[in-house]
Amino acid sequence: MINRLIRAIAGTFVIISVLLGMYVNQNWFWFTIFVGVNLLQSSITKWCLMEDILRKVFKIKE
Repeated sequence: MINRLIRAIAGTFVIISVLLGMYVNQNWFWFTIFVGVNLLQSSITKWCLMEDILRKVFKIKE
């Protein structure tokens, strides 16, 4: 369940930041890059900050 939430949040962040970059200000593309780098980092290190945040907010145990 938590993996689905993380993917949904990451996908939403990417879509929103691309739209903001296209229609508001190109600097929003930096946020898209940030999300992508975090996804890559979590695949290498097997640690995800969003997972820790969601576990604390929803009190989910492993």
